[in-house]
Amino acid sequence: MATVAPPERRQDQTVVEFDVRTDEMLVNMGPQHPSTHGVLRLVLRTDGEVISEVTPHLGYLHRCAEKIGENVTPIQFIPYTDRMDYLAGMNMNLGYSLAVEKLCGMKLPEKANVIRVLIAELNRIASHLVGMGAYGLDLGTFSPFLYAFREREMILDLFEEVCGARLTYSYITIGGVHDDLPPGWVERCRDFLNYLKPRIPEYHALLTTNHIFVKRTANIGVLSKDEAIRNGCSGPMLRGSLDRRQGDPDWDLRKIEPYCGYETYDFNVVVPPFDDRWGWRAPSGTVIGDAWHRFMVRMLEVVESIRLCEQALDRYPSAQGSHRIEPPRHLPAGEACRETECPRGQMGFYVVGAPGKGVVPLRVRARSSSFCNLSVTNEICRGCLIADVPAIVGSIDIVMGEIDR
Repeated sequence: MATVAPPERRQDQTVVEFDVRTDEMLVNMGPQHPSTHGVLRLVLRTDGEVISEVTPHLGYLHRCAEKIGENVTPIQFIPYTDRMDYLAGMNMNLGYSLAVEKLCGMKLPEKANVIRVLIAELNRIASHLVGMGAYGLDLGTFSPFLYAFREREMILDLFEEVCGARLTYSYITIGGVHDDLPPGWVERCRDFLNYLKPRIPEYHALLTTNHIFVKRTANIGVLSKDEAIRNGCSGPMLRGSLDRRQGDPDWDLRKIEPYCGYETYDFNVVVPPFDDRWGWRAPSGTVIGDAWHRFMVRMLEVVESIRLCEQALDRYPSAQGSHRIEPPRHLPAGEACRETECPRGQMGFYVVGAPGKGVVPLRVRARSSSFCNLSVTNEICRGCLIADVPAIVGSIDIVMGEIDR
């Protein structure tokens, strides 16, 4: 709250100066604030309009998922993974399934891996479309949200055909996928991808190159590479802070520690600068690591996911083996940890098999990418204006179900 001392005046009644003092104030943003992604509470310490500290408060969505995983069989736990990152349920299914399969020493047939890659990349596209549309809402524009959901609905139609669900799927499961792709699905998926590619320039016209959007996202929320690594950030949050010109690696688990045969696919890891590989030059005023670059990484990942989907569709008709093999009835003793590259970063699952002929894991733990990404909120918001907080937090692209678990 500002207090203004009475101005001193000379005999000619001209003002000499104003002595303006401000007091620090705590402002609650959330947990129901429309500019927070889910039930997240941010406590802002402000000096006037300037942020001096941001403290995220979590736990409003906690559901004991990890403890539940220690009381049900691995197959029974698959539906709970859907409810972690509920915008990328297929990717959550995949990560946990890979951890259990690693513990059991299972080797999957080619067809199961091809379907997994195809479905996981479709879900990555759908997730990034929601991220793009919701980010537009954060900044006060509604149209991108409608555009994004137009295409996302078509992906959900494809998912509904393969598993009967549109949000929580439980389709990717231990041993492969629950069912093979239905007749005609491959052609319908290819038609959708051909429809989607010309739509992408519309998204760039709405947001990427929009003058107001650039002014709201350029040079705010700047996250350095060292700070990102120190806080365990991953996914687009980390890659938006890397610079290939400085020799920074193309850090993506699909390349670094490939799974499901990703090493046999041709795709690029999206790391700034974007002009040589994708033909996009960052607008004036932007710097690597800012909110605009994090947004752009996700936009270009949609392009790379389309490439991956097309390659998987080409491989599917000749893929060998079945869509699923039967998993063991009992978990072996031992432990296994597996991380996958999900839309928001590296999601890891740790599973410990019970000694003897146990069918329920002794321990289940999940490493959330959004939790680590959110940990830098105070660092990247310090010194910005209150009005910039939604733009910065929106650029992190968090899902509270994954953070609270």
